[in-house]
Amino acid sequence: MNRSAQSQIAHWLNESNSTVVLTGAGISTESGIPDFRSPGGVWSKYRTVYYDEFMSSADARAEYWRQKAEAHREFFDSQPNAGHKVLFKWEEAGQLQGVITQNIDGLHQLAGNQNVYELHGTARFIKCQDCAEMFDADPLVRQYLETNLVPSCASCGQHRLKHATVSFGQMLPEDVLERSIDLCREADLIFAIGSSLVVTPAANLPLMTKQAGGKLVIINRDETPVDQDADAVIHAGIGETLSEIDLQI
Repeated sequence: MNRSAQSQIAHWLNESNSTVVLTGAGISTESGIPDFRSPGGVWSKYRTVYYDEFMSSADARAEYWRQKAEAHREFFDSQPNAGHKVLFKWEEAGQLQGVITQNIDGLHQLAGNQNVYELHGTARFIKCQDCAEMFDADPLVRQYLETNLVPSCASCGQHRLKHATVSFGQMLPEDVLERSIDLCREADLIFAIGSSLVVTPAANLPLMTKQAGGKLVIINRDETPVDQDADAVIHAGIGETLSEIDLQI
């Protein structure tokens, strides 16, 4: 592992007045959560249920719940890993202004982070698409697994209950995206961690920091299309890398 790069990154973090982090699936795979896009992942096994189809078709809602129930079992019992814990430590110490995440697993919050901006929503909750009431996901998923029936909303009685995540064809939460853009434009240091940096608009966020004169650090097992624009790139395990950087702060 490149210790000189880690030392330089630690120095930048110490000198930074505003640091933000963008995380993708790579940080969650170290907690045992599969990347849904990867071969064998949920998205590779089932057809896509688009948001407008979910809203208009009972059959589509049944297929959505079948897929989500499988994904739920794979992540609900997972726990934050070393990488999540380092990011919480940095926020608690006042060195991290926010975590912007493409993940829906809620592990940053479980680790203790307060300033988390979920671009794609959260699978920890379920939202009624008719009355906007929110419910804990686990009891409703368990109910579905027992009955094989799409649950109805306890508030309004409708059956258009959906995880509070952004489905295909659904807009990202505007307030979360706007705040994320503001954070990146104000930052003088951004970490892109475990993200392929392919899916927009998330992939554009690190470049906003660069365009504003800040530094970009990429930590990811694989190469990304943005590597050539970064000030430092480390292709290695995320938990291990962040822990090593933390030791040098």
